[in-house]
Amino acid sequence: MLRHYERYALFFAPAQGGVLARLGAAWLGRDAGTGARFAPPEAAADLPRPHAEITATPRRYGLHGTLKSPMRLAPGCGAEALARAAQALADCYAPVSPGRLRVARLGHFLALVSEVQPHALSALAAAVVEALDGFRAPPAADELARRRAAGLTRAQEHMLLRWGSPRVMDEFRFHITLTGPLEAAEIAPVTRVAEAHFAPALARAPVMSSLALFGEDGDGVFLLVRRLPLRG
Repeated sequence: MLRHYERYALFFAPAQGGVLARLGAAWLGRDAGTGARFAPPEAAADLPRPHAEITATPRRYGLHGTLKSPMRLAPGCGAEALARAAQALADCYAPVSPGRLRVARLGHFLALVSEVQPHALSALAAAVVEALDGFRAPPAADELARRRAAGLTRAQEHMLLRWGSPRVMDEFRFHITLTGPLEAAEIAPVTRVAEAHFAPALARAPVMSSLALFGEDGDGVFLLVRRLPLRG
Protein backbone atom coordinates (compact mmCIF):
# COMPACT_ATOMS: atom_id res chain seq x y z
CA MET A 1 0.00 0.00 0.00
CA LEU A 2 1.24 3.47 -0.84
CA ARG A 3 2.10 5.73 2.05
CA HIS A 4 0.28 9.01 2.46
CA TYR A 5 1.73 12.13 0.86
CA GLU A 6 0.61 15.73 1.07
CA ARG A 7 0.29 16.04 -2.72
CA TYR A 8 0.74 13.81 -5.75
CA ALA A 9 1.91 14.53 -9.28
CA LEU A 10 2.52 12.73 -12.56
CA PHE A 11 5.92 13.50 -14.02
CA PHE A 12 8.34 12.39 -16.67
CA ALA A 13 11.37 11.11 -14.77
CA PRO A 14 14.28 9.82 -16.88
CA ALA A 15 15.16 6.15 -16.62
CA GLN A 16 17.20 5.31 -13.53
CA GLY A 17 20.86 4.89 -14.41
CA GLY A 18 20.53 6.64 -17.77
CA VAL A 19 22.75 9.55 -18.68
CA LEU A 20 20.04 12.18 -18.22
CA ALA A 21 19.07 10.81 -14.81
CA ARG A 22 22.69 10.68 -13.65
CA LEU A 23 23.56 14.16 -14.86
CA GLY A 24 20.30 15.57 -13.54
CA ALA A 25 20.81 14.10 -10.07
CA ALA A 26 24.35 15.48 -10.00
CA TRP A 27 23.12 18.91 -11.13
CA LEU A 28 20.35 19.13 -8.53
CA GLY A 29 22.28 17.41 -5.75
CA ARG A 30 19.70 14.70 -5.10
CA ASP A 31 18.04 11.73 -6.75
CA ALA A 32 14.28 11.69 -6.17
CA GLY A 33 14.17 7.95 -6.89
CA THR A 34 16.87 6.68 -4.55
CA GLY A 35 17.15 9.55 -2.07
CA ALA A 36 20.89 9.78 -2.74
CA ARG A 37 22.59 13.13 -2.23
CA PHE A 38 25.46 14.50 -4.29
CA ALA A 39 28.13 17.15 -3.92
CA PRO A 40 28.00 19.98 -6.49
CA PRO A 41 29.49 19.05 -9.88
CA GLU A 42 32.95 20.40 -10.68
CA ALA A 43 31.45 22.83 -13.17
CA ALA A 44 29.59 24.51 -10.31
CA ALA A 45 32.77 26.39 -9.52
CA ASP A 46 32.03 28.58 -12.54
CA LEU A 47 28.54 29.56 -11.37
CA PRO A 48 27.98 33.21 -10.37
CA ARG A 49 26.69 32.21 -6.91
CA PRO A 50 26.51 29.02 -4.85
CA HIS A 51 25.18 25.94 -6.64
CA ALA A 52 22.90 25.15 -3.68
CA GLU A 53 21.14 28.51 -4.07
CA ILE A 54 20.72 28.31 -7.84
CA THR A 55 19.26 24.80 -7.74
CA ALA A 56 17.29 25.05 -4.47
CA THR A 57 13.82 25.26 -6.05
CA PRO A 58 14.07 22.34 -8.51
CA ARG A 59 15.98 20.23 -5.96
CA ARG A 60 12.75 19.82 -3.97
CA TYR A 61 11.10 18.12 -6.94
CA GLY A 62 13.95 16.10 -8.42
CA LEU A 63 14.72 16.06 -12.13
CA HIS A 64 11.36 15.87 -13.88
CA GLY A 65 9.03 17.15 -16.57
CA THR A 66 5.52 17.88 -15.31
CA LEU A 67 2.56 16.11 -16.90
CA LYS A 68 -0.01 16.67 -14.15
CA SER A 69 0.88 19.32 -11.58
CA PRO A 70 1.06 18.53 -7.87
CA MET A 71 -2.42 18.13 -6.42
CA ARG A 72 -4.07 17.29 -3.16
CA LEU A 73 -6.43 14.37 -3.45
CA ALA A 74 -10.15 15.05 -3.45
CA PRO A 75 -12.21 13.70 -0.52
CA GLY A 76 -12.82 9.99 -0.91
CA CYS A 77 -9.87 9.50 -3.29
CA GLY A 78 -6.89 7.41 -2.30
CA ALA A 79 -3.34 7.05 -3.56
CA GLU A 80 -3.76 3.42 -4.59
CA ALA A 81 -6.81 4.28 -6.68
CA LEU A 82 -4.86 7.12 -8.30
CA ALA A 83 -2.00 4.75 -9.12
CA ARG A 84 -4.40 2.19 -10.62
CA ALA A 85 -6.11 4.83 -12.76
CA ALA A 86 -2.77 6.18 -13.93
CA GLN A 87 -1.58 2.69 -14.86
CA ALA A 88 -4.81 2.01 -16.74
CA LEU A 89 -4.13 5.16 -18.75
CA ALA A 90 -0.48 4.23 -19.26
CA ASP A 91 -1.60 0.86 -20.63
CA CYS A 92 -3.19 2.73 -23.56
CA TYR A 93 -0.12 4.75 -24.59
CA ALA A 94 3.17 3.71 -26.13
CA PRO A 95 6.52 5.09 -24.97
CA VAL A 96 7.16 8.55 -26.37
CA SER A 97 10.15 10.84 -26.69
CA PRO A 98 10.22 14.57 -25.97
CA GLY A 99 12.73 14.82 -28.80
CA ARG A 100 16.17 16.35 -28.56
CA LEU A 101 16.51 18.71 -25.62
CA ARG A 102 18.33 22.00 -25.21
CA VAL A 103 18.98 24.42 -22.35
CA ALA A 104 16.67 27.42 -22.63
CA ARG A 105 15.54 30.41 -20.63
CA LEU A 106 11.91 30.31 -19.50
CA GLY A 107 11.11 33.61 -17.86
CA HIS A 108 13.56 33.95 -14.96
CA PHE A 109 14.79 30.35 -14.82
CA LEU A 110 16.55 27.79 -17.01
CA ALA A 111 15.15 24.46 -18.18
CA LEU A 112 15.70 21.67 -20.64
CA VAL A 113 13.08 22.03 -23.36
CA SER A 114 12.19 20.12 -26.50
CA GLU A 115 13.77 21.49 -29.66
CA VAL A 116 10.49 20.51 -31.35
CA GLN A 117 7.74 19.25 -29.07
CA PRO A 118 6.23 16.04 -30.54
CA HIS A 119 2.46 15.88 -30.92
CA ALA A 120 2.46 12.44 -29.26
CA LEU A 121 3.93 13.96 -26.10
CA SER A 122 1.36 16.79 -26.05
CA ALA A 123 -1.43 14.24 -26.53
CA LEU A 124 -0.18 12.09 -23.66
CA ALA A 125 0.14 15.08 -21.35
CA ALA A 126 -3.41 16.19 -22.17
CA ALA A 127 -4.73 12.67 -21.52
CA VAL A 128 -3.00 12.53 -18.14
CA VAL A 129 -4.49 15.87 -17.10
CA GLU A 130 -8.02 14.96 -18.17
CA ALA A 131 -8.18 11.30 -17.15
CA LEU A 132 -6.93 11.88 -13.61
CA ASP A 133 -8.69 15.14 -12.89
CA GLY A 134 -11.36 13.48 -10.79
CA PHE A 135 -8.70 12.79 -8.15
CA ARG A 136 -7.79 16.47 -7.81
CA ALA A 137 -9.07 18.61 -4.97
CA PRO A 138 -9.76 22.22 -6.02
CA PRO A 139 -6.73 24.46 -5.47
CA ALA A 140 -6.73 26.61 -2.35
CA ALA A 141 -6.96 30.38 -2.61
CA ASP A 142 -3.27 30.85 -1.83
CA GLU A 143 -2.29 28.47 -4.64
CA LEU A 144 -4.48 30.34 -7.12
CA ALA A 145 -2.93 33.61 -5.99
CA ARG A 146 0.60 32.23 -6.34
CA ARG A 147 -0.03 31.03 -9.88
CA ARG A 148 -1.69 34.28 -10.90
CA ALA A 149 1.19 36.33 -9.51
CA ALA A 150 3.31 35.29 -12.50
CA GLY A 151 0.80 36.92 -14.84
CA LEU A 152 -1.57 34.73 -16.84
CA THR A 153 -3.12 35.12 -20.24
CA ARG A 154 -6.87 34.70 -20.62
CA ALA A 155 -6.32 31.16 -21.94
CA GLN A 156 -4.06 30.28 -18.99
CA GLU A 157 -6.60 31.66 -16.51
CA HIS A 158 -9.21 29.40 -18.10
CA MET A 159 -6.90 26.39 -17.78
CA LEU A 160 -6.18 27.24 -14.15
CA LEU A 161 -9.87 27.31 -13.26
CA ARG A 162 -10.74 24.22 -15.30
CA TRP A 163 -7.74 21.98 -14.65
CA GLY A 164 -5.98 23.49 -11.63
CA SER A 165 -2.90 24.48 -13.66
CA PRO A 166 -2.47 27.30 -16.20
CA ARG A 167 -0.01 25.52 -18.49
CA VAL A 168 -1.83 22.45 -19.70
CA MET A 169 -3.62 21.35 -22.87
CA ASP A 170 -2.88 23.94 -25.59
CA GLU A 171 -0.66 25.83 -23.13
CA PHE A 172 1.51 22.79 -22.36
CA ARG A 173 5.21 23.19 -23.06
CA PHE A 174 7.42 20.31 -21.97
CA HIS A 175 10.32 21.39 -19.77
CA ILE A 176 12.65 20.07 -17.09
CA THR A 177 13.45 22.85 -14.61
CA LEU A 178 17.14 23.31 -13.82
CA THR A 179 17.27 26.47 -11.69
CA GLY A 180 15.29 28.76 -9.51
CA PRO A 181 14.89 32.45 -10.42
CA LEU A 182 18.03 34.03 -11.83
CA GLU A 183 19.11 37.62 -12.18
CA ALA A 184 19.45 38.86 -15.76
CA ALA A 185 23.25 38.94 -15.47
CA GLU A 186 23.30 35.31 -14.29
CA ILE A 187 21.42 33.82 -17.26
CA ALA A 188 24.38 33.61 -19.67
CA PRO A 189 27.00 32.16 -17.28
CA VAL A 190 24.59 29.62 -15.78
CA THR A 191 23.47 28.62 -19.28
CA ARG A 192 27.09 27.95 -20.29
CA VAL A 193 27.68 25.77 -17.23
CA ALA A 194 24.41 23.87 -17.71
CA GLU A 195 25.07 23.26 -21.40
CA ALA A 196 28.50 21.87 -20.64
CA HIS A 197 27.22 19.69 -17.79
CA PHE A 198 24.30 18.22 -19.75
CA ALA A 199 26.11 17.94 -23.11
CA PRO A 200 26.24 14.11 -23.06
CA ALA A 201 22.47 13.96 -22.45
CA LEU A 202 21.66 16.52 -25.12
CA ALA A 203 23.34 14.48 -27.83
CA ARG A 204 20.37 12.14 -28.12
CA ALA A 205 16.65 12.29 -27.38
CA PRO A 206 15.50 10.57 -24.18
CA VAL A 207 12.57 8.17 -24.16
CA MET A 208 9.64 8.33 -21.77
CA SER A 209 8.83 4.68 -21.11
CA SER A 210 6.67 5.24 -18.03
CA LEU A 211 4.63 7.76 -16.12
CA ALA A 212 6.24 8.61 -12.79
CA LEU A 213 3.96 9.04 -9.79
CA PHE A 214 5.59 11.41 -7.28
CA GLY A 215 4.53 12.32 -3.77
CA GLU A 216 5.34 15.37 -1.64
CA ASP A 217 6.30 14.61 1.94
CA GLY A 218 5.67 16.79 4.97
CA ASP A 219 8.91 18.71 4.37
CA GLY A 220 7.85 19.77 0.88
CA VAL A 221 10.24 17.33 -0.85
CA PHE A 222 9.01 15.20 -3.76
CA LEU A 223 9.88 11.51 -4.01
CA LEU A 224 9.36 8.94 -6.73
CA VAL A 225 6.51 6.71 -5.53
CA ARG A 226 5.97 4.36 -8.46
CA ARG A 227 6.79 4.02 -12.15
CA LEU A 228 3.81 3.16 -14.34
CA PRO A 229 5.00 1.60 -17.63
CA LEU A 230 3.60 2.88 -20.92
CA ARG A 231 2.37 -0.34 -22.58
CA GLY A 232 0.20 0.76 -25.48
